[in-house]
Amino acid sequence: MKTSLNCLLLIFIFTYLPATAQYTETINNNRPGVSQGAFSVGTNVLQFETGFFYGKEEHRLLNTETTGLGADYALRYGFWREELEVSIIGEFQSNNVTDNRTANSRENSYANFQSNTIGAKYLFFDPYRKRDLAGPNLYSWKANNRMQWADLVPAISFYAGANFDFADNPFTPEPESSISPKLVLSTQNNFVGGFVFVTNIIADRVTTDNPSYGYIITLTHTLTDWFSVFVENQGIKSDFYADQLFRGGAACLINKNFHVDASVLLNFKDTPSRLYGRVGVAYRFDMHNRDEFIEEKGKAGRTKKKEEKAKKENKKDKKSKRKDGLEDDGDGGQKL
Repeated sequence: MKTSLNCLLLIFIFTYLPATAQYTETINNNRPGVSQGAFSVGTNVLQFETGFFYGKEEHRLLNTETTGLGADYALRYGFWREELEVSIIGEFQSNNVTDNRTANSRENSYANFQSNTIGAKYLFFDPYRKRDLAGPNLYSWKANNRMQWADLVPAISFYAGANFDFADNPFTPEPESSISPKLVLSTQNNFVGGFVFVTNIIADRVTTDNPSYGYIITLTHTLTDWFSVFVENQGIKSDFYADQLFRGGAACLINKNFHVDASVLLNFKDTPSRLYGRVGVAYRFDMHNRDEFIEEKGKAGRTKKKEEKAKKENKKDKKSKRKDGLEDDGDGGQKL
């Protein structure tokens, strides 16, 4: 437990998702980490994210060696509001296990979905909107380019989804087919200097006999307009499986709609030890045709809409009066 806390502290001190504010000119995706950022892909944006992984596991107590090969995938779509997206997220894996407990080693293979979830995410607090509305400090470049206390206030979103698990699946705890909820609270801080810090608090399969709880923390640093690196720590706690996973890697933006990445996963226990490599891509079909401006949201947006509505009604009244041959003289009377 002490080791886990120390590792978590190091990640917080020394250590990914590109900085976004809903729809962006370049693709906004959750790769190469596995955490969910607070922001959506944007309205009328359909986005595919997928990766392929290969690795080894060794279980000291069971004396087994496992070769794993699989793919993860996500399909995300934004609609109705900039803050909302729906998604299908999952992972499929095939394992080849060598059992060394006898003189003659035995091999066994199996494959199935580790996860398959349909859900929706909604951004319900965005501190950057209010800051953008206020605008930059026109008198101080330094004030606009240094760390501020306001940077510690994150954007916050909530994800709710349903797990679809199949019967006799060696990767899941339930022996029968089941549907169970998955809940994720996501926060995102966009810091000066191209650093983005994301946290996820996760409650998974909470209605089953083997619920899982955990967290993911991800730190990304954008080195150039097209290249970024990341580190990530994931903690999982359940009666079925518990672990501390660490990831690191890099992502490259090929064009505004296409991204490639590579990463490595490892842990520090031997029941089992895990070492995996992963490469992936993300591509979006950008059908976004209407920008939602800052002034259209919140109190400022409501005030602006009321003013615009009043102006339209006033123009309509004037047009109607001219049609009747009357016009307001400006002093409360009428003139022909």
